[in-house]
Amino acid sequence: MRTHFESTIRLKGQRLADLKSKTADLERKLTDARVSLERELAEFAGGQPAAAGKSQETRDREDSGHDHYADSMPDFYAAPKPAHDYRSANPGGQWHSPDGRTEVLVNHGRRSAYSPGLSRGRKAAIGAAAGAVLVAILVMMRPGGGGSWPSSVAVVQSEAARACRNPNVMSEPGQVNFACAKTTRQILWVFALMTSADNPNFADTKTGRLGLEPITPAQGGEVAWSLNLHHPYNPANPIDSLEVAARAINNIIGGATLTSSRGRQVVEPGLESHPANCARYTGSAAITARAGFPSLCARPVISPAGQAALVAGIYRKWIVGATPMAAHDAVVLFENAADPGDGRVQAILKKLPDSKLPA
Repeated sequence: MRTHFESTIRLKGQRLADLKSKTADLERKLTDARVSLERELAEFAGGQPAAAGKSQETRDREDSGHDHYADSMPDFYAAPKPAHDYRSANPGGQWHSPDGRTEVLVNHGRRSAYSPGLSRGRKAAIGAAAGAVLVAILVMMRPGGGGSWPSSVAVVQSEAARACRNPNVMSEPGQVNFACAKTTRQILWVFALMTSADNPNFADTKTGRLGLEPITPAQGGEVAWSLNLHHPYNPANPIDSLEVAARAINNIIGGATLTSSRGRQVVEPGLESHPANCARYTGSAAITARAGFPSLCARPVISPAGQAALVAGIYRKWIVGATPMAAHDAVVLFENAADPGDGRVQAILKKLPDSKLPA
C-alpha cells in the first residue's frame, strides 16, 4: 500500500516539476518577445532607436512637470506624438488636451495597434509562444496529463455490449442489472482487465479458473442455465464469459431465488439485502422485503461514492480472497473509465501484468 502511494506521489511530483520548468522557459520567451515588440513599436513611433535616449515627448513632459494622459496609464499605451506640433495650435503648450488626444487616436490609433514595423515572423513567434503557454496550463490543469487504455479494452467493450443484449443477465427475481446499465457497464471490462488481462483463453491450473472473466467451469455452468444460452457454456468464448459474469455480478448485488434439489425455493441474499450495506451504498438503511424475493435497498445506488463502495464489495465477493488493495484498484479503474491518463490508473496498469489471482 505504502509503496503504491509513494510511487504515485513521485510520479506526480516529477510531472509537476517538468511542467514548472517548461512553463518558466515559456514565460522567459514571452518576456523577451514583449520587450522586443515594445522596442520595435517605440522605434516606429519615434522614428529613432529607443536606446538613443529620451524621446522629445518625454522631455516635453518632464519640462511641463505633468502629463494629464500618462498620469493614470503606462507610456506604452499613451497616444503617439502627432507628426506636427500641436503646441503651435495651442499656445498654452498643453497639446495633450482631450480634443487633441481624440484626433490623434482617430488618425493614428494607440501604440498597441497594428504596426507595419512588426515583422510577420515576429508575430508568428509571439503567437507560438502564447499557444505553448496555453497548452502547458491546460496540461497542468488536467489530473492525469495523458495516457490511454490497452488496445484490448476496446475489444472487450464491444464484446460486453453484445453480451448485455441478453435480457436474462438481470438477477432473478429482483431484476437488478448493475453490470449492464449504461453508466456502470464498465465494471465488466474493468474486472476482465484486472483478472485475466483481457485474455479469453486465460487459464489458472491451480484454481481451475478459465475465461475472460475467470470463473470455474462448474460455477459458470450453474449460472449459465438461467441465461438461455443457445449452446453449452464455453468459458473461452468472450460473449459467454461476459454474459455469465454479468449475471453473476447482478446476483451478487441483488441475490437470487433458486430451486433446491428437493424442489423447494431457496432465497440467497445479495449485498443489498443488508441495511448496513444499503446505508453505505445509498445513504439510507431502508430495505424492501417481499415473500420469495431477496431483500433490496429501498433507494437506487446512484452516487459516485455509493457505486465505488458497491464495486469494491462485488470484487471481493467475485474474487474470493481478494485483498482490499486489489478491490481499491478495481474502484480506481471503474471511476476513471473516461480518464485513463489519471496517474493512479497508469500506476495500476503498469503492475497488472505481474499480478496473480488469489488461490
